[in-house]
Amino acid sequence: MTARPMTARRAAVGGLGVALLAAAALYATPAAAAGGRHDVVTWAASADRVGDGTPDRGYRMVVHTSVGGSDLRIRLSNAFGDRPLTLDGVYVGVQKAGAELKRGSNRRLTFGGGDTVTIPAGEVVFSDALPGGLPAATNLVVSLHTPDAAGPATGHGMAMQTSYTTQGDHTGEESAAHWTDTTGSWFYLDAATVRTSAATGAVAALGDSITDGWQSTTDLNRRWPDYLSRRLRQAATGVKGVANEGISGNKVLADGAGQSALNRLDRDVLSLPGVRTVFLFEGVNDIKAHTGVTAADMIAGYRRIIERAHAAGLCVVGATVGPFKGWSEWDAAAEGVRQEVNAYVRNSGEFDAVTDFDRALRSPYDPERILPFFDNGDHLHPNDKGMQALADAIDLTALDCADGP
Repeated sequence: MTARPMTARRAAVGGLGVALLAAAALYATPAAAAGGRHDVVTWAASADRVGDGTPDRGYRMVVHTSVGGSDLRIRLSNAFGDRPLTLDGVYVGVQKAGAELKRGSNRRLTFGGGDTVTIPAGEVVFSDALPGGLPAATNLVVSLHTPDAAGPATGHGMAMQTSYTTQGDHTGEESAAHWTDTTGSWFYLDAATVRTSAATGAVAALGDSITDGWQSTTDLNRRWPDYLSRRLRQAATGVKGVANEGISGNKVLADGAGQSALNRLDRDVLSLPGVRTVFLFEGVNDIKAHTGVTAADMIAGYRRIIERAHAAGLCVVGATVGPFKGWSEWDAAAEGVRQEVNAYVRNSGEFDAVTDFDRALRSPYDPERILPFFDNGDHLHPNDKGMQALADAIDLTALDCADGP
């Protein structure tokens, strides 16, 4: 990984990003002014449409935090809803096993002092801060109840984590007795933050299915951002928080499997409290789709992400696109685009730092293929060992911009 000094920062975002960044600043600025502390994202997942809402439904969702701190807040999303969403029971606890919580850990969250919150269509809302500490690497459990949900539901489809559902409001219970149905998705929840030292920041990984963790082992937190979080906890760096903003099938340029990276950048990355660095690892889905996307198109998309992140005061680390020969959509033309894109990432000097994921994954005997030891079998997605190799390839010091956001 190579790094260069951060350029002068600018401050300008538009549209929905203005409202989202204002919401983040509402919670971060007073805290930073009082005792040198601020809010930092400790967990996140990209919002997308996940079917239709179900009335009188309960969701008990397990998420794994990165950085520890105090005054937990969660962010709930109705980004893809077409009507207001009401939640009349929102609790957070700590997982004991399955849907069962550790005794005494389940606590109600409030919103503007009230137990019920209604989120307008297309918007997000933060909870009030919950007093007390939350350790790093906690299996946090968020329980929600929706009394009358309908229309498009917002959430994250491929969680690589078992969560639980029920009929009726059982959010205040610590027992697993009523939480007998399972789901592999998260619903209405897209971020959690903690208050910690103002010297502590976070990195947001903007990516596709490899970042989302596809083919890593479910429930064991073996996505490459999870391995990165474990490294950061042991490292002498100010970056401790990790936000996984991957969506399976996602593209840089075109909507499809989720909104494109360009269209979701404000909501999924720039609005998150405490983010210092954007880690951009995306492009293989644009390339292998054979829709006529050229290397010049990809480079233009990367440049727009860099410009917008810099305008918001963030560093951008660029990762090369990994090998995928053997995948059904691979051909020499797509490989040519990948090579051109990777040459730009490595050599343009436009990123604040570069991580060569292509080099980390490729076989020395056929560099257009993933090393078999890292290949889950489909020749595109790494297995657990490959995920760890990606995290190990990152220079942790380059995630921490010297002049900060």
